Amino acid sequence: MKRANVRRTVCGLGLLAATACTPKVVVETPKEPITINMNIKIEHDIHVRVDKDLDAAIANQKDVF
Repeated sequence: MKRANVRRTVCGLGLLAATACTPKVVVETPKEPITINMNIKIEHDIHVRVDKDLDAAIANQKDVF
C-alpha cells in the first residue's frame, strides 16, 4: 500500500472512533403531568381561643389597659 492510502485509512479509522464515542443527550417531556402533593394543615383555632381568653381577661380587669 502506498503511504497516502495508509494515512487516509488511519485518519478515517480515527474519525470513526471519535464519532462513535460521542455521547447523546435527549431532552423529552414527561408523558404524565407533574403532580405536587402538599399536605397542609392550618390551625387557626388556637388564635381564636387566645383571643377569647384575652377578651375575657380584659372584661374582668378593665383597669389593666
